[in-house]
Amino acid sequence: MTLRCVNHLAFITNDIVKTVRFYRDLLGMQLTAGIGHDGYRHYFFRMGDQASHVAFFEYEGAQPMNPKFPGNRTTEPIGFDHVSFTVDSREDLFALKDTLEAAGLDVHGAVDHGLFWSIYFFDPNGIPLEATWEMMEITQFPAIEDDDPLDIAAEGAEPQQGHWPEVTTPTPRSQMVAKSGNGLPMRESFLKQGVARYKNDADITAA
Repeated sequence: MTLRCVNHLAFITNDIVKTVRFYRDLLGMQLTAGIGHDGYRHYFFRMGDQASHVAFFEYEGAQPMNPKFPGNRTTEPIGFDHVSFTVDSREDLFALKDTLEAAGLDVHGAVDHGLFWSIYFFDPNGIPLEATWEMMEITQFPAIEDDDPLDIAAEGAEPQQGHWPEVTTPTPRSQMVAKSGNGLPMRESFLKQGVARYKNDADITAA
């Protein structure tokens, strides 16, 4: 039983059109799949590693989350929904289910979602988690079943040009610098211990 990657991060949006424009057309992710019915939509965007996705739910009453800088503490509601991890097989999915239940955790599923089977559970922090076994492969993108088709989805899976301003003042290499964050001592410690190293293309010592 191996959790080999994050399958998708799921979030909430009150406007799937602006979301497609941002993730597909601005960030360059592929719009790979989606479903829509009865005023509800669930769309997936694929990252460059060809395995990980960001997904969004759109439905009546959904509201934008209150902005929060990553890592900052908050007592406000946020738009995060769940994290899904990929497993390789039906046997792995149920091995994980058995493991979780043996540990005294409640597990919902397996649930057949058409393209994949999933189980659902919570971590000790109350974070909702999903494990996913994909038994279908989409062969043409975007593959969308929607009872109210969107014109923007019909534009295709690849980034559409002309919707965002072109970069006119790219950052010169001499200005490609970063401020120190709270993880800087971690890097220095790891280098000293010999448990980490710079990637071959990493050159942060000189701009």
